[in-house]
Amino acid sequence: MPILTESEVRARAQKSISTDRAKRGAFTIRKSEEILREAAILASVQTGFDMFLSHSIKDAELVLGVKGVLEDLGYKPYVDWIDDPSLDRSNVTPQTADVLRQRMRTSASLFYLTTSNADQSKWMPWECGYYDGYRAKVAILPIRSYVTSEFKGVEYLGLYPYCIKGQDTLGKERLWIHRSSKSYTNYDHWVATPNENVGWKE
Repeated sequence: MPILTESEVRARAQKSISTDRAKRGAFTIRKSEEILREAAILASVQTGFDMFLSHSIKDAELVLGVKGVLEDLGYKPYVDWIDDPSLDRSNVTPQTADVLRQRMRTSASLFYLTTSNADQSKWMPWECGYYDGYRAKVAILPIRSYVTSEFKGVEYLGLYPYCIKGQDTLGKERLWIHRSSKSYTNYDHWVATPNENVGWKE
């Protein structure tokens, strides 16, 4: 079960871009940011989400791809600039923080999207810390340029399990939460179970 690769996520983003172009019957291709913003306008009001996607704004294409991958698996991820397009993350304000807190409280988990841009984010460490204190269902969602099945987080990221996509014994694609390459459980069990009772498979 490999960690999501940049090429896989970018391919899924390109699928969304192609679908958007076909729906519009247009020859022009819109940017990932435009498609995501339009999704916010067209989407009905969400009352809850499966995961709050903590990410760098510089990773628009990867975010579009990850959103598509998660939706393909039947989940509803929260992406701030899709679901709250008027939110200005470029400024750290109490109002922005209040909106993000509210959205985190209506999300069943938080996925911390690690890329080369994550270290530059003003918000990601704060979101991770807040959600960890609130619900303690934080998982790292690593995006790598190469195929691997293991993630070793540095500093505080090493405190959290990581998420990968893989098949179950029936061949169905699912999300898996790993404490290590040999200690794991499926996402649905992990998110519904208190951490001390998860019962990790070895």
